Amino acid sequence: MKTVAACKRMVGVLLAMLLGLALAHAQDYPEKPVTLIIPLGAGGSHDLNARVFTSVISSYLGQPMIVRLMPGAAGQTGTAAAVNAPPDGYTLIFSHNFIDQLQQHVDRLPYDTTKALETIVRLNYAPGAVVVRADKPWKTLQEMFDYGRKNPGKLKFGHSGNWGAAMAPGAQLLAEAGVDATLIAHKGGGPAMQAVLAGDVDFTIAFPSVIESQGEKVRALAVGGDKSVLPGVPTFKELGYKSTGLEMERIVLGPRNMPEERKRILREAFQKMNSDKTYQNLMSKLGENTVLMPGPDYEKLRARQNVEYKALVGKLTGK
Repeated sequence: MKTVAACKRMVGVLLAMLLGLALAHAQDYPEKPVTLIIPLGAGGSHDLNARVFTSVISSYLGQPMIVRLMPGAAGQTGTAAAVNAPPDGYTLIFSHNFIDQLQQHVDRLPYDTTKALETIVRLNYAPGAVVVRADKPWKTLQEMFDYGRKNPGKLKFGHSGNWGAAMAPGAQLLAEAGVDATLIAHKGGGPAMQAVLAGDVDFTIAFPSVIESQGEKVRALAVGGDKSVLPGVPTFKELGYKSTGLEMERIVLGPRNMPEERKRILREAFQKMNSDKTYQNLMSKLGENTVLMPGPDYEKLRARQNVEYKALVGKLTGK
């Protein structure tokens, strides 16, 4: 009996030691910098947003968060890298709803983001705006579309990539307006804006942070959302358009099979960062909101997006 009791005590001690080691290992995370993949090019709104939050979150995470720009194939290059990364919490992706949930209804992808990735947080959201170079003759959206209708195919729409955050609402808007424009893809919002400034395209759809960074070089003709976030710029809704209600949701995703404790640590760090005064001030100067949504809540919205985007692609492609 003494031997049995002693064995039980030894097993109990071993289990306690193993549990202690597991907890210690979880609490040590992160022990090194966390890589944040951005599947888009430099100079876009994701790049600008990431410069702000990665400069602040290290105070709450205990390690730097290092941005890795991986543009290509309309976001698929960076997304594939995130999907195939080890599920240890050291590789995340800063993406958006169109790359995450819309593209799968357009292309045959070598991955399934819904199964492979889970939302850590929805950082914020942004309505897109139609933007032209400031010296263009069109002062209103109506004037630009009138030109497009009279000159089929001559109006050039530069967007951030096929079925990306600019192309989807832009294609909707052009279809509703009855304008036959030429769509030209770029590797992200930054390159698309540079094409506008260079005169290579006539307009793009950009987001507040990118528009703010250009100052008086550009003019916004209309913006999405129920209420304009750009002074003096009407909303699409105010101009009578029913489409373009799509907003870009900026999301941080990680491997779905990452340890739950590491997801919790990341989410808590983002929540604390979101209350940081420095972060709030920097985002305000950038022209962005700080309406953070917890990962589990955004996962519910993500599921609805899947259904809605399938219908949207069918409407735009006739399939």
